[in-house]
Amino acid sequence: MSSFNRRLFVLSLAALGGCGFQPAYGPTGPAKALRGQIRAADPTSRDGFNLVRRLEDRLDQPDNAKYALNYEITKTPEGVAITPEQVVTRYTVEGSIVFTVTDIATDAQVYSGRVNSFTSYSATGTALNTQSAARDADDRLMTILADQIITQLVATSAGWAT
Repeated sequence: MSSFNRRLFVLSLAALGGCGFQPAYGPTGPAKALRGQIRAADPTSRDGFNLVRRLEDRLDQPDNAKYALNYEITKTPEGVAITPEQVVTRYTVEGSIVFTVTDIATDAQVYSGRVNSFTSYSATGTALNTQSAARDADDRLMTILADQIITQLVATSAGWAT
């Protein structure tokens, strides 16, 4: 790195520090208030299990949670690549989650949101390959949606998390 680039980098960091910027996952960042404080509703499906697992991986498992997270998962698979013989060779899975965060002590809703995303998979192999690809796409979709939920929670938690 040239000395000009180093100076520019150091000056950029100093400017960010001067404007009140702090990393969300830093020792005093807003994500710290959420660690181990949100208990997601018990999963009732494979998708719910993958969602809750990702949320707990990122926010830690709650020991004595202050907040409850309830969610509703909606998924819609759609064939997007169709041969002239009307055989679907690729699917897109669109998913959305509507969620609410409730203060457990007061039962007051402190935040609600919605996240959306999609993923896709190929259906050109054997039936087993297609089934495995569909399951993997569902798992990826739940990871994407969980990460979006966490991003919203971290971005807004300064207003409701203590």
